[in-house]
Amino acid sequence: MAFTWVLAMMVWMGCEGEIGAPVEVIDPHSAAMKEEATVKHLELDLAVDFEQEQLAGTAILELDRSEDATQLLLDSKGLEIESVMISPNGRTTSPTEFSLTDEDPILGSSLQVALESNTRFVHIQYKTTPGAKALQFIPGNLNPSGKPFLLTQSQAIHARTWVPIQDSPGIRFTYEAKITVPQGLMAIMSAENDTVLHEDGVYQFTMDQPIPAYLLALAVGELEFQALGNRTGVFADPSVIDDAAYEFAEVEQMMEIAEGLYGAYRWGRYDIVVLPPSFPFGGMENPRLTFATPTILAGDRSLVSLIAHELAHSWSGNLVTNATWNDFWLNEGFTVYFEYRIMEALKGRDYSEMLASISLSDLQKEVAELGVGSPDTRLAVDLTGRDPDDGMNAIAYEKGYYFLRLLEETVGRPAFDAFLNEYFSTFAFQTMNTEQFVAYLETHLLDPQDLDPEDIKLEEWVHGAGIPDNLPKAKSKRFDAIEEAISAWIAGQDLYQYPTAEWTSHEWLRFIYLLPDAAKPEQMAELDRIFGFSDRTNCEVLCKWFVKSVTTHYEGAYPAMERFLLSVGRRKFLTPIYTELMQTSEGKELAYQIYEKARPTYHPIAVETLDETLDWPSAVQLSEAN
Repeated sequence: MAFTWVLAMMVWMGCEGEIGAPVEVIDPHSAAMKEEATVKHLELDLAVDFEQEQLAGTAILELDRSEDATQLLLDSKGLEIESVMISPNGRTTSPTEFSLTDEDPILGSSLQVALESNTRFVHIQYKTTPGAKALQFIPGNLNPSGKPFLLTQSQAIHARTWVPIQDSPGIRFTYEAKITVPQGLMAIMSAENDTVLHEDGVYQFTMDQPIPAYLLALAVGELEFQALGNRTGVFADPSVIDDAAYEFAEVEQMMEIAEGLYGAYRWGRYDIVVLPPSFPFGGMENPRLTFATPTILAGDRSLVSLIAHELAHSWSGNLVTNATWNDFWLNEGFTVYFEYRIMEALKGRDYSEMLASISLSDLQKEVAELGVGSPDTRLAVDLTGRDPDDGMNAIAYEKGYYFLRLLEETVGRPAFDAFLNEYFSTFAFQTMNTEQFVAYLETHLLDPQDLDPEDIKLEEWVHGAGIPDNLPKAKSKRFDAIEEAISAWIAGQDLYQYPTAEWTSHEWLRFIYLLPDAAKPEQMAELDRIFGFSDRTNCEVLCKWFVKSVTTHYEGAYPAMERFLLSVGRRKFLTPIYTELMQTSEGKELAYQIYEKARPTYHPIAVETLDETLDWPSAVQLSEAN
């Protein structure tokens, strides 16, 4: 059968019960045809080659298939397929025909494998190729330990760049793996992990719970482990393992809070690995093993809400997963809500309300940048024909959070908590799309409360653009005090009367956010002298300070800003600083000078974003022409 993206983009989501029979769900970012054949188990045997920056080995795929299926369609991007064999039992193999379609810039190629009537296993010998977007090989001279490091980032559709797989969040599989690495390095995965170094460099892994491909993860490097509790721990470079263990000391308590809210943790252990600085995200919720940026090691546990967020994903996202990336808000909106509930229980309501206030600011900024009427400000977004990374913005996270908060405030917390408990239990290890969730919401929450969808403007929230006018109001007394301090400073008063020594990082973030863009450089210098912003170790505060410094032309912060951009790879911090620098000709020149030095140390995902932000290819050509 000839392959076309239109015909091959169908997956079936088996959510049974009161909300109806299985519903056909089109995944515009995968070639998989679930009605013919799907992967139910993956067995990997890969060797890691740091010199070639390559993974090589085999993937054995065990299938669920229809009796009349004649082919298996897999997603791949840039993979070198050496051979494909099929088997009825996983042992006796025979060659089969296979082909790769022309490569799409976003989706890659479909690997088409011919099946026989008794085929249950497909064996693929392959190699990754340079530029694989999921892989970052970090040479020893760019890693604090002096040893090389490998990390993967499979979300959203990058698993296909290191494994031939059905790379759709709507398809789940179990897996096992054998990973061979250079002696002296440790390998860990989103699976059951050993916590000690293997002298022979061979590591075995098992993941018995089914996961989608975007949660397939591998890290290799010089790592040590420290336990945080009976079922929690942290892996990190030896130079930061003690700092990491201190920073994450509250994780076991977070776990207990989360289970008290929404039911038992279903993944066995919960461990964290602190990655090198070039990791492009704050965290990645790989099951059993959260990947975390070292930028949260602030020394005062002030940024651990990020860990609360990744832990919450163990329910919202990992346990009940968005069926396609058009439904991304079902992962992230739920997780932000859950994160704030954990932090409220841990730190108090006023603390979580500070987080919610920051969330609102981020949402308002995102809507302003996208445009109030932009279809990209809808929760149910359409990313067909686009990179799903485009949908990973404040709309899914913050608008999703405020919609769930509206539901809670409308029906009351007890009823809403009971609803979420039932939701996570009913659809555990399954997928969910927006339409099914809305139907489930109406049946299991709104109807029992005698609420009409119009009472909460359900359609406007889910399918409408912008921010509905029944947005809940976050209120933080601590932020009110910040606004008072800023007003006093603008009026010429000093800030010594305010208890700034007791402020959390969130209060400092609010303070910097509220500084007027028209502040003079000498005023910024005075604040820097008093509060030492440019010398802070809290990366969240540093980022906000550097952006405001560029806006106000406070060049006294530029040396520290350059050191920051050369040492941090988290895209959340890099993008706003470079974006602000690009607003003036002088700033552009500085941005190009810094980026040319920093670019080789950034992750491919961050490089892709920043190349576009800086119009980097054109900038290089212009520089060479001059």
